[in-house]
Amino acid sequence: MKRLYDSPAAFRDAPEKRIAVFGMSGLGKTRLASLLRAGGDWFHYSVDYRIGTAYMGEYITDNLKRQAMQVPFLAELLRSDSIYVGSNITFNNLAPLSTFLGKPGDPAKGGLPFAEYQRRQALHRRAEVNALLDTEPFIDRARDVYGYPNFICDTGGSICEVVAPDDPSDEVLSALSSQTLMIWIESPDGHGAELIRRYRADPKPIYYRPEMLDTIWNAYLAETGLAEGQVDPDDFAVHAFTQVIHHRAPLYAAMARNWGVAVSAADVETVRDAADAEEMIARALGTAAAPA
Repeated sequence: MKRLYDSPAAFRDAPEKRIAVFGMSGLGKTRLASLLRAGGDWFHYSVDYRIGTAYMGEYITDNLKRQAMQVPFLAELLRSDSIYVGSNITFNNLAPLSTFLGKPGDPAKGGLPFAEYQRRQALHRRAEVNALLDTEPFIDRARDVYGYPNFICDTGGSICEVVAPDDPSDEVLSALSSQTLMIWIESPDGHGAELIRRYRADPKPIYYRPEMLDTIWNAYLAETGLAEGQVDPDDFAVHAFTQVIHHRAPLYAAMARNWGVAVSAADVETVRDAADAEEMIARALGTAAAPA
């Protein structure tokens, strides 16, 4: 597929530079976006923030209210509209969204019934697709309302779960690649082990393709001999995460191969400011354009 910029010079000389970064968490997507934003002429569009505010906000708030209603003192105040309950999602704190997604398993350990977990996963998928498709109107908004000529779309780690990288007619990838240069931040060797180590210390909810989730869940129940309500939510989350990170790597690679370019996580670590970032991207375009 044709890239938005076909050469390093085309990117360097573009009066409006537009990119979308993707890859596993912890590789520098949000750090890169923050450095560009600090330069003063880049607009930072966070897909996860958009999901949590525009598309999942009411679900998140209702979930918080359900918890509050279990406390008689708070329940009385809520019924009389005496208090306000809401989430405070930021670019760097997406905990309210993660809490809503939850993890399946023993309710005494904070787990959800699997059917409810699947419902919330489906809500997230729809929200993520919508938020990704909102990139184009936000490009216009950033320029026309706020006067930002340059734009970075900071995608979530699960973008590869809601697209078909090898389908040239994929709606989301077609829309993104027509408006931005898509850039994969490639994981270094051994990063999977580090991600698993971090995840064991703090198992957070993530999004899975429905068919993969069903397979992992049913296999886990069969292997452990546990009933749904006996599953330790964190143990299952770690078990599932160790499988999904290996599943995602080839999907990211196909996205870069078919729709964009790749940079290494090591290169991203050396970026100090917007000028460094733009030069790194120009080099990636040169590498992609070079004969194999």
